[in-house]
Amino acid sequence: MSEISRRDFLRSAVLGLGALVAARYLSACASPQAAIKTPVPPLISTTPQETKPAATSYPDLSVVKGGEPEALVRKAVELLGGMGRFVKKGDNVIIKPNIGPSVRAYEYAATTNPWVIAAVARLCFEAGAGRVRVMDKPFGGTAEDGYARSGIKEHVEGAGAEMEIMSRFKFVATDIPNGQDIKKWDIYEDILKADVLINIPIAKQHSGSRLTLGLKNLMGTINSAQMFHINLHQRIADLATRVRPSLTIIDAVRILVANGPTGGNLKDVRKLDTIIASADIVAADSYATALFGLKPADVPHIIKATDMGLGISDLGRLNIKEITLGS
Repeated sequence: MSEISRRDFLRSAVLGLGALVAARYLSACASPQAAIKTPVPPLISTTPQETKPAATSYPDLSVVKGGEPEALVRKAVELLGGMGRFVKKGDNVIIKPNIGPSVRAYEYAATTNPWVIAAVARLCFEAGAGRVRVMDKPFGGTAEDGYARSGIKEHVEGAGAEMEIMSRFKFVATDIPNGQDIKKWDIYEDILKADVLINIPIAKQHSGSRLTLGLKNLMGTINSAQMFHINLHQRIADLATRVRPSLTIIDAVRILVANGPTGGNLKDVRKLDTIIASADIVAADSYATALFGLKPADVPHIIKATDMGLGISDLGRLNIKEITLGS
């Protein structure tokens, strides 16, 4: 090999070695991210992921016809998802029926059917309620007489619940901040403190309010009811902003179609064997107006309650489940 060739060879070897050292130096100084040519895929857990169950949809309102009172009540509540949807273990529950004049037996449809009330009480205990009380302020006599003559006391106590005489000392001045006509009224304290209030009116004609249904039945929670009749329809709606039942069950087993609210003539009674139930008191009342050949708009306090955002009176917007037992 010539001298020049040997010199060229040595120069090339030196240059190649320098390039190799430089490359390694630059690689060591580069950022770790720059050294990664292919992105590393994220780790995938092989543990099964918990899937949330789909939300259960219940009807807004249930209507059950054609059976005995207890069967009607049980099915109506079942369609809404069961009493466990409203009553939890240990709850203090108050049931508010409409107990009419103490001189009237339930057949005259001036008072809530005792079998209906007892069925609701049993459902509450089955759902785990710690205490269930039934109470109202009958007119035209004493509460004791009204509870006994109506048959409600016997059936309620047979179901394991309590009949409570509403003490005049338990009505307390209560703010009604969302009221339009009244801002304060004496309301029964225990009802305000209950974990669950279940409203069970009987469906009947009323000379003053057109009909007695769920909204009107709330007047049995207040004192000085006679004074309440000034601007009655607005005051009923105002009261419903403060006394809010978890569930309204309208007793239409027997309805009073004339001479209400006291009745007194069996010719004014219609036997329909029907129960209407909803968590929306306005919706329940709105449906029940048809039992009397009326519409929600015919009962001013229903529309006032609707306008105040207390429920839905447009039946076309509601998911309604209607069934007839045995069919």
